[in-house]
Amino acid sequence: MSDITNILVVGIGGQGVMTATEILAEAAIALGHDAKKTEVAGMAQRGGVVSSHLRFGPKVLSPQIAPGTADVLLAFEAAEGLRWQHMLRPGAMALVNDSRFVPPIVELGLFDYPANPVADMKAAGTKVVAFDATTIAQGLGDIRLGNTVMLGAIADHLPFAADDLLACVLKRFQKKGEKMVDLNRRAFAAGRAAVGTAEAATA
Repeated sequence: MSDITNILVVGIGGQGVMTATEILAEAAIALGHDAKKTEVAGMAQRGGVVSSHLRFGPKVLSPQIAPGTADVLLAFEAAEGLRWQHMLRPGAMALVNDSRFVPPIVELGLFDYPANPVADMKAAGTKVVAFDATTIAQGLGDIRLGNTVMLGAIADHLPFAADDLLACVLKRFQKKGEKMVDLNRRAFAAGRAAVGTAEAATA
């Protein structure tokens, strides 16, 4: 099954987890892959946890990623990255936005938020590349750009060219004018650069 790519995207409702997965799937399909995805949302619109499975390749029968087989974990939120790290295959990578988003279940006192999720992931032996997608998005003027920053982050860890993914991202914003297209192009580039810098620092 090595010809199938398994990507798990996780985060908190409102971060754009499902949209990011849709765009990744669109890029794979545009390049001739069979693609299947599934989403699990717990009160997503209220800030609950969200996970989205994406599998693509010559022929995909099921959208569900089995534990220990994910090729990339794209975590929009650090504690969610920690919670889902068991899904990664040995040697696979987690790309983690290390900004802190505390879900309602923590605020209600039902769960404790880990003190340092990224450190916990590394201590467990997970290969982690952490960066602050939220601050990058805010620096560009809109926190909603965090979604595109995250897509830029995964762009060099896919079995197709980053430009193919970028084309699918920008297609989403064509109707919103050149300013939005340019902002998303810059957010995508910033995400790629942030991961490149973080990887170089941990090499």
